[in-house]
Amino acid sequence: MRNLVSQQVRYSSHAPVSHTLATHNYPSALIAQEAGVDIILVGDSLAMVSLGMADTSEVTLDEMVVHARAVARAAARSFTIGDLPMGSYEISPKQALASAIRMVKEGRMQAVKLEGGQEMAETIHKITSSGIPVCGHVGLTPQRQHALGGFKVQGNTVGKALSLLRDAQAVQDAGAFCIVLECVPQDIAEVVTQALKVPTIGIGAGNKTSGQVLVQIDMLGTRPPDAFMPKFVKKYGDEWTSSLNGIKQYKEEVTSRAYPAPEHNYKSDPKVTEALKAHIREFMEPNQAES
Repeated sequence: MRNLVSQQVRYSSHAPVSHTLATHNYPSALIAQEAGVDIILVGDSLAMVSLGMADTSEVTLDEMVVHARAVARAAARSFTIGDLPMGSYEISPKQALASAIRMVKEGRMQAVKLEGGQEMAETIHKITSSGIPVCGHVGLTPQRQHALGGFKVQGNTVGKALSLLRDAQAVQDAGAFCIVLECVPQDIAEVVTQALKVPTIGIGAGNKTSGQVLVQIDMLGTRPPDAFMPKFVKKYGDEWTSSLNGIKQYKEEVTSRAYPAPEHNYKSDPKVTEALKAHIREFMEPNQAES
């Protein structure tokens, strides 16, 4: 598990985890690593942003493993975490361990992430006891959005804040090396972060967590302008517009025959061209005479 020890040393003082991105394929992971991202997460959000599914509950472990393997081929330096999708770990700790082993062995990830708090403590302990690092995920847990009443802020009442803290502590005590806090008010996320011994990675949880994570497709502006975007997403690029303009230009140049231009063509030997033409004439003339 390369880099895990050094990552934990940095997290122990709650120093910022500079960059964490959720990527979904080889090109996106390659760019993230080139930019110096510390952690690359193969998140189940790929179900929606990459596979066009309605929500994250639809993606399977088999599909997640394929994407994880692609990311792993690009991520030679960044620490990698693979999401365990809904249905791959809730039945029993034994099932969860089997899924985690697949994500590490077949998906080539260095750690796994799963959603849930106190009720997942036994499962997290089972996986970590077998030598596989686990990243927890509390607050808004998208796989359970229907039980939570949709994508809503968590920890925004005294009861919910206390429940969030207990969930985070239970996940930590079960052996998780870091915890994602999603859609939590900033001061609540800060208090929870300070109460823990392991780092927190925020997404929609303010800038007082130990680090941040965003979905790369969202933050680079790859989706259509009218696509739903969570409040916490900041767009650092506009890939949709640049890609759309590029494809339109390609279409126009192909239609006008401006592309391919001379600089895109391979050189030919005029003698070969003439010989080919002579061969065609020789073949065509007898056929024309017969007709």
